[in-house]
Amino acid sequence: MAMLATNPSVKDIWRWLEEVPDPEIPVVSVVELGIVRDVARDGDVIVVTITPTYSGCPATAVIAIDIEQAIRRRGVDDVRIETILSPAWTTAWITEAACEKLKAYGIAPPEKGAACVGALRAGMSIDCPLCGSSNTECISQFGSTPCKAHYRCKDCLEPFDYFKSF
Repeated sequence: MAMLATNPSVKDIWRWLEEVPDPEIPVVSVVELGIVRDVARDGDVIVVTITPTYSGCPATAVIAIDIEQAIRRRGVDDVRIETILSPAWTTAWITEAACEKLKAYGIAPPEKGAACVGALRAGMSIDCPLCGSSNTECISQFGSTPCKAHYRCKDCLEPFDYFKSF
């Protein structure tokens, strides 16, 4: 059972949020994905600022609820979730640890510095997260979620998602 905190520090809250999984990719946390932008206090209220991976992300409401519940479970009643869209979320905010977790989960992590659609149209080779081959092809610009593209490895013949660079 989680210890109840009557007056947790901002550092405590960040640590708690590192345990909140992304609802679409449960092996990474909302902190590791860079969705949680800030944690602050406004008097007795804990304010968590989030930026969705894109403005139409269907998981945004679930993420806000999961964050609020993670804090409330530890005895904090006054929580406010604020969503900001600017600056827009970018895959540059994903931690290196999260990229490794994505790869181990079978999702190719975003290529650093690659433009999303331009890279896909240019036929950029994405390493297969299953066998490591760069002999891959883009099957669809949309994978299991809009923030991913669907690829296939020509060597191991397995399909996989690529987390698009934004």
